[in-house]
Amino acid sequence: MKKLDGGVTAAKGFKAAGAHAGFRKNDRKDMAMIFSESPCDAAGVFTSNVVKAAPVIWDKKAVSTSKIQAVVVNSGIANACTGDEGLKICKKTCEVAGKTLGISSESVLVGSTGVIGPQIPFNKLEYGINLLSGMLSSNKESASEAANAIITTDTHSKETAYEFNIDGITCHIGAMAKGSGMIHPNMCTMLCYVCSDVAIERNLLQSALSDVVKDTFNMISVDGDMSTNDSLIVLANGAAGNKKISAEGPAFDAFKEALYAVCLELAKMLAGDGEGCTALFETKVNGAATKEDARVLAKSVICSSLTKAAIFGHDANWGRILCALGYSGVSFDPDKVDLYIKSDAGRLLLFTNGSAANYSEEIASKILSEKYVTAEVFMNEGNESATAWGCDLTYDYVKINADYRS
Repeated sequence: MKKLDGGVTAAKGFKAAGAHAGFRKNDRKDMAMIFSESPCDAAGVFTSNVVKAAPVIWDKKAVSTSKIQAVVVNSGIANACTGDEGLKICKKTCEVAGKTLGISSESVLVGSTGVIGPQIPFNKLEYGINLLSGMLSSNKESASEAANAIITTDTHSKETAYEFNIDGITCHIGAMAKGSGMIHPNMCTMLCYVCSDVAIERNLLQSALSDVVKDTFNMISVDGDMSTNDSLIVLANGAAGNKKISAEGPAFDAFKEALYAVCLELAKMLAGDGEGCTALFETKVNGAATKEDARVLAKSVICSSLTKAAIFGHDANWGRILCALGYSGVSFDPDKVDLYIKSDAGRLLLFTNGSAANYSEEIASKILSEKYVTAEVFMNEGNESATAWGCDLTYDYVKINADYRS
């Protein structure tokens, strides 16, 4: 695989655009469109919250029944808890977009992010669709504009792309995502759109996505709140010209590896851009008895508010990490646990043989002062491992969410 400088337009046959349609103040871009020149096989993973936004309900059905050719996304208003009117807005959006783009309304997906409750003014959606349809382009700049148009409290847009090979054919995959608050497994408050020019059967596309998400987006947390709107959509239009992947094997594995790389990179971007955060906090659990134990233990640590606050304070309060491991629900022997912290400033043993190691608080604080901090946990109970990503908890998180609607 080769890393590319790009986003959703890196794959052949995809175009994108981002513009200001009036949902947000100060002429900030607030609406995006993705378009494929040919129909795509599609797969999706959505929020597990019982309260689901209208676009989630709409898209879950669409990706399982239709070929997809376009996505329309707005930021600023979530179209969540909006009743029948919210679904009517989704239907009207697809009809207008389909007519404007000259495609079937059933081949259009919708996405929304922002404040829960308000109804979306359809005149703004209609204006945005007409505007964006005339701006669609396959260049990198258009991909970046689309990525910028879907963010809310994010401090920056998030996009990535890769080139890879299947049976001698050069293929591409590109993606954009948004998410900063209400980030918590399973799935998080995010919108993520992945576009590939690979030809692959829908059932295998869904299988790859459902598997990849377990160790990427389902292993991040910012604040423990699960959104109503999370949607992770993958579109594959086959424009690369590879023989359509119809069974598991080397070609499927190559695509899945590229999909994993994209999802992992974006997941870490989301965790590292948590609302108000100053550091990406990673927890690696090694030597767990089972894979599921490893995942649960790692997530328990990065979800711990006390641990997150300690990371913000550059305080090597290892007791908080041990405590989070202990209430995770996984059974283990605390006396077997070895705990290290690591960053670009070094690596340090904090806990071993059931008690504190002999370490320097000054060195520990220096290690924890970096922008990317890792807790390495060795359970010594088995051979399984997992990694989870979160961020520190700061004063600014409260400030951002105290006046989110202002």
